[in-house]
Amino acid sequence: MIRIGIVMDPIGSINPKKDSTLAMMLEAQSRGWELQYMELADITLRDGRVYAYMQKIVVQDDEQSWFETEPRTERPINDLAVILMRKDPPIDMEYMYATHLLEIAEKEGVMVVNKPQSLRDVNEKLYTAWFPQCATPTLVTRSDHQIRDFLDEHDDIILKPLNAMGGESIFRVNHNNPNVNVIIEIMTERGQRFVMAQRYIPEILNGDKRILMIDGEPIPYALARIPAPGETRANLATGGTGKGVPLSKRDRWICQQVGPVLREKGLLFVGLDVIGDYLTEINVTSPTCIRELDRLYDLNISALLMDRIEQELA
Repeated sequence: MIRIGIVMDPIGSINPKKDSTLAMMLEAQSRGWELQYMELADITLRDGRVYAYMQKIVVQDDEQSWFETEPRTERPINDLAVILMRKDPPIDMEYMYATHLLEIAEKEGVMVVNKPQSLRDVNEKLYTAWFPQCATPTLVTRSDHQIRDFLDEHDDIILKPLNAMGGESIFRVNHNNPNVNVIIEIMTERGQRFVMAQRYIPEILNGDKRILMIDGEPIPYALARIPAPGETRANLATGGTGKGVPLSKRDRWICQQVGPVLREKGLLFVGLDVIGDYLTEINVTSPTCIRELDRLYDLNISALLMDRIEQELA
């Protein structure tokens, strides 16, 4: 029997209808795997060994009651065969410290999905710079005058922080906005914080496509997240609606560019964000949209992931 640990945010606070981590847990449980639930604060290091307070958990596909846990027990983390690191951003120092602990667990023989070092290496916004052939014009800077020059060049831009998720603190800025200077000051903390500026992509009105990748290979359908009326952000968390679409020729080309690097870095489960013809983000921490695509296309994306994990363990 495979014993699998899941590091995540409090399971009682998730939306079971949409939660991709729950979908993974349901699939693992259906295979007879034992599930052990943890939060970030449950992981500890003592004398060079990693331990965790774990709770054996049973899950069910029920929107009213989706889990039952047993009491917490402290045990060596290498009692587990595999850990799913599914803690949501922000990618702060606490998150970074946790990846160091999980990297020690990895050296003790535990498979960690996604690979801890790569979780540190791959900033979900910034890593698009490794694939400039796929990306819209992009600037990362602390400088207010560089952002204004970028705005002058492109007329309509998006500003976003490098460590958030779910559309948090994303601004569309153009010369018609009387608060341009204030937005730039707040975003850069008056020159003390890096931010990303990207040329606005008008195809966002047709949806921000989430493409799920398993070991560098794409699921053949994407979830196009359509912004709510009057909203720039398409994230489901900000009121966007999801529509299934088959991957386009350009989508597949982007996947071919990015996939081999993901595989090399041990990033087994990744969500690419594509607007129009452009790659805008590479989500490696806790990509979502499994449940929506499963329902739309009668898929079992979690089964593909668990198959790949079983192959690695074997």
